Amino acid sequence: MLETTIEKIGEYENQDVILKGWLYNKRSSGKIQFLQLRDGTGFIQCVVEKNIVGDELFELCDSLPYESSIIVYGTVRRDSRAPLGYEILLKNLEVVQRAEPDYPISLKEHGIDFLMDYRHLWLRSPRQNSIMRIRHEIIKACHDFFNERGFVKLDAPIITPSICEGTSTLFEIDYFDQKAYLSQSGQLYAEAGAMALGKVYTLGPTFRAEKSKTRRHLNEFWMLEPEMAYTDQEENMKIQEELIEHIVTQVLNNRRIELKTLNRDTRPLEKVKTPFPRITYDEAVEMLKKAGYEIEWGDDFGAPHETYIASQFEKPVFVTKYPAKCKAFYMQPDPERPEVVLCADLLAPEGYGEIIGGSQRIHDYDLLMKKIEEEKLPVEVFKWYLDLRKYGSVPHSGFGLGIERTVAWICGLEHIRETIPFARTLNRLTP
Repeated sequence: MLETTIEKIGEYENQDVILKGWLYNKRSSGKIQFLQLRDGTGFIQCVVEKNIVGDELFELCDSLPYESSIIVYGTVRRDSRAPLGYEILLKNLEVVQRAEPDYPISLKEHGIDFLMDYRHLWLRSPRQNSIMRIRHEIIKACHDFFNERGFVKLDAPIITPSICEGTSTLFEIDYFDQKAYLSQSGQLYAEAGAMALGKVYTLGPTFRAEKSKTRRHLNEFWMLEPEMAYTDQEENMKIQEELIEHIVTQVLNNRRIELKTLNRDTRPLEKVKTPFPRITYDEAVEMLKKAGYEIEWGDDFGAPHETYIASQFEKPVFVTKYPAKCKAFYMQPDPERPEVVLCADLLAPEGYGEIIGGSQRIHDYDLLMKKIEEEKLPVEVFKWYLDLRKYGSVPHSGFGLGIERTVAWICGLEHIRETIPFARTLNRLTP
């Protein structure tokens, strides 16, 4: 017999195989039992016929509790009704560990708090398995995209002495009697990397101490952050839309079964092709006012605003040139209109909001110093960052893509808490 995995089962039609996994579910019909096996790569039905396996093995299968770890020996046969198109005719079974009979997550409905309390077990379900595999595909697509384009992966520190996005959302820690913070972004360090290596990207956890309970927010999430020397905002946006098209295409090509498990309507995803539409912040404000929203020029957009703007387009849409006062200190002012900056937020369709924020960065030392002083930021902790403008500064740009929001959009999820293995939200620190 050949050992394989469920996701590769189609390669072994009419052959005897060995599968190592866990008993997810079972049902019986007289002298036939149906065991649902999972192995981490997928789920498959194993048919146990009493006249083939004998009384003793048949009774063993009948007595196994859910989530017992088992090794299955059987023949792969085609079944057009099965999700994978195949099932296993079981010939033998070995019990590795007989699970306790009180597995807390039954196949009935459970409340979300209960499921999050048992997140370590909930991950085993077909839905959560599919989400995690799509998350993996998205991250893999990002690595593939940047590797193919000559970027170097740079690892930014998680413990930092300085802020990036705003003082109100910092997690402060004691670092050997010094004040330090959990990283809000790897961007500033990626900028240093771009000045050394040309094109870099970071991928790591970021932290925001936001007391938010919305379906779009986590307190710990993962950010992909490329930075590119000698790159203006126009080219920056072109790379962003190419990246999003690449991610969506790779998920559609490689994760159709998982999308089907989630009942994801893939028709909107099929439309994600470059170029993406673009509107200015000014145009977006006028659009919102005409729709009855109370908003004034200079206000930042909230979730309802982003949802409405995105609903007017079938593809992700760029909103460009926000007012400087509602964006970060490091963004390059528009030379023709200094009150706005050369930036863009990319809003996903179907109500999922901002998935990318990017800009051209200030490359002039004096202007960056002025912005730091205007924001009343501690100049001393930004000394190293200012050095980048003193020694070989060039125009450069970058952006940040939120992995979890991208997963939520592509999977069509209602809440972001399902997009990460173990969510950290305002009221959840365990498991």
